[in-house]
Amino acid sequence: MGESLSNTSGNFERMKKIAPNGENYWMGRDLQTILAYSEWRNFEAVIEKAKIACDGSGVESNYHFVRTTKEIETGKGAKGERGDWYLTRYACYLVAMNGDPAKVEIATAQTYFAVQTRRQELADADTGTADPDSVRIALRERVQANNHTLAGVAKSAGVERYAIFNDAGYRGLYGMGIKQIKLKKGIPEKETVLDYSGRAELAMHDFRITQTEAKLKRENIRGEQSAINAHRTVGEEVRKAIDRVGGTMPENLPKEEHIRKLVSAKKKAQKELSRGNEQKLL
Repeated sequence: MGESLSNTSGNFERMKKIAPNGENYWMGRDLQTILAYSEWRNFEAVIEKAKIACDGSGVESNYHFVRTTKEIETGKGAKGERGDWYLTRYACYLVAMNGDPAKVEIATAQTYFAVQTRRQELADADTGTADPDSVRIALRERVQANNHTLAGVAKSAGVERYAIFNDAGYRGLYGMGIKQIKLKKGIPEKETVLDYSGRAELAMHDFRITQTEAKLKRENIRGEQSAINAHRTVGEEVRKAIDRVGGTMPENLPKEEHIRKLVSAKKKAQKELSRGNEQKLL
């Protein structure tokens, strides 16, 4: 994975463009090549999913995803139009997270963005273009949904003791089990590590989960112990990838405020906004 990660991240940075205002952006057709999608229509479907995910997290997608067309020659002097997208770094991140995890290029892109998330947070804070809390909530929901999917795939592979299977993935990613992680971070025993994880940490888990699912399916792994070993192996590979690109290990990332408090605050803010809009109409 090391070489493919280097190639993917290198190609991504080489295809970066700079807007007149100094911001970085990428073209959809270039990202299609990096992520090895042969059909534009299939890749554009991923962009649309990413756009929906952006809106769902409370972030204005129209800032990060801008559709465009370019006039091209279609043969014999005829003219035609070819669709494309202007994408911010955050948009590229969402595209990678919504791509096919079975594709090596998507897997390596997810790793790349997982360890770059902290930098994106700083960029968001500087520009005010994204709400970190909304993105964190959306990521937590995505990880929860993918965990449910993984549980079903693991069960089909023969896993009966899911707690042990789950712990194996954490041991691979963190170098320690769930109990040790909670002790290190000061997370209550009955709480869930993921509810206290920030965006970068959640992105690492999302990658671990989707790649374990893909591995179990791709290699047709059968038997509980084989599935447990596969989960730990994937976690270890993600950890190695983080180390290779100089990222912060998940056990060293700070404990965040419980996700439930953020959700509650968001709901309260939405109610107040709706109430304010209603009063304006009266």
